[in-house]
Amino acid sequence: MIAPDPLNYTWWLASRSAGIVALVAVSVSVIIGLMMANGLPNRPGVKRRLVSVHESTALAGLVAIAVHGVTLVGDKFLHPSLSQIAVPFTIDYRPAFTGLGIIAGWLAVILGLSFYARRRIGARLWRRLHRFTILVWALAVVHTLGAGTDAGEVWLRGFMVLTGVPIVFLFLRRILP
Repeated sequence: MIAPDPLNYTWWLASRSAGIVALVAVSVSVIIGLMMANGLPNRPGVKRRLVSVHESTALAGLVAIAVHGVTLVGDKFLHPSLSQIAVPFTIDYRPAFTGLGIIAGWLAVILGLSFYARRRIGARLWRRLHRFTILVWALAVVHTLGAGTDAGEVWLRGFMVLTGVPIVFLFLRRILP
């Protein structure tokens, strides 16, 4: 039996890897953001470092999301156009789950970059918009489970549980009295 040549799947492997990196970065950023929103940990000097890591992981997530989408253009199996990668529900491959991923990607861009427009839009509006970040994470998880080729793998599910439990806990702690 001849093993498949990985060079025939370079674009798919690059996209798949970038998608996993995006999920890791967004998950870490959401955990840190929710920790700060909950006032955790409450020690001097920690918040400034957390803000820096939160911003860095969010930006890394945005870059990985862009790479995840753009590298699919070269995929020999999907053959997507740029519009199919940019416009939700237009690609043939699992359109509902892929569409939700595209929506998550655009929301991540809007919410992530809104940090840099905070002074123009006002801190109050920025904070209200920023609360939708949990939706980005949830849509990314649904996209991963529904369209990800590694969705059934124990290591990926384990990672999603490992990050999902604290995210849900911290989110509920934030919104419940």
